[in-house]
Amino acid sequence: MKFRAAILTELKQPLVIEEIESGPLRFGQVLVKIHCSGICGAQINEIEGAKGPDKFLPHLLGHEATGTVQEVGEGVTNVKPGDRVVCHWRKGAGLQGPVAAYTSKRFPKINSGWITTFGEYSVVSENRVTRIPADFDAEAGALFGCAVTTAMGVLNNNARLGIGESIVILGTGGVGLNLVQFAAMVGAHPIIGVDLHDHKLALARKLGATHTLNARGVNLVEEVRKIVGAAGADVAIENTGLADIIEQAYEMTASQGRVILVGVPAKSARHPSFYTLPLHFKKVLTGSEGGDCRPEVDIPKLVRLHQAGKLKFDGLVSKRYRLDDINEAIDDLKQGRAAGRCLVWMDEPPSR
Repeated sequence: MKFRAAILTELKQPLVIEEIESGPLRFGQVLVKIHCSGICGAQINEIEGAKGPDKFLPHLLGHEATGTVQEVGEGVTNVKPGDRVVCHWRKGAGLQGPVAAYTSKRFPKINSGWITTFGEYSVVSENRVTRIPADFDAEAGALFGCAVTTAMGVLNNNARLGIGESIVILGTGGVGLNLVQFAAMVGAHPIIGVDLHDHKLALARKLGATHTLNARGVNLVEEVRKIVGAAGADVAIENTGLADIIEQAYEMTASQGRVILVGVPAKSARHPSFYTLPLHFKKVLTGSEGGDCRPEVDIPKLVRLHQAGKLKFDGLVSKRYRLDDINEAIDDLKQGRAAGRCLVWMDEPPSR
């Protein structure tokens, strides 16, 4: 079938929107009509070439969306046509089918992955979709594809945050704001949000941050220790991938604290350095791969929390765009103009 999608054809350049064509479904593949897709910092890194040269150009992007299954390939049993699903980048239940490839008038081959979401339709692997209720809010579902599930997993599986523990969240974007919300739900205290943008910090306070710090022009380590005490914070979660912020996260935590790295430095950037002795005496420094989320287990839990009114998304979607405006959305995210997620609608964006 033919449909429109946004294609990365060259690093550090705007995405190109054009009609592409997919072939017949293969074993383990699912054709999904995409309703709306979030834009994550991971896509910004791909566009900017943060990990170095990109040998897969041209290719599609996107890894969090809500959609409806149109057709399933041989062997697929977890979803069927008509099911509403969350599309997610973490492996879930089901088969891992082959990666999809597309064509267009300009390109004989457009590469893809097991999931892409910046298009009106997408051929994804069965293990990248999880069924949700038919009437579930599409925007909430898109957030479940990455931002919310990552935050839940980072706190539950990586940080193992406990009641009454102090936490510092460095970077209050899409993942960081949900970290704030979940930290409040599990009874952490104090909860400190750190960012360069006051409008993001204002939203963090609404979601449960007890303290916020604008990182511009302050000594973060000193300011955090004024709040949590001289011993340092129990947990610091670093979302920016900036070397100096990672180093400060390590320094502001207690001698047996936990530092969880969500953000990843660019390959060409300066990498952080540490005095490693505390790591021999129960201090923890670790990277997180999507919070070790298990979509088929965690997404149903999140659906129940949202339906019960315990999980809020007011303000977490800052701006809504049409597919034709996706480059504007990407630029708004890069420049920090959006407090929460930028959401691209393949259908008509709702008025909210």
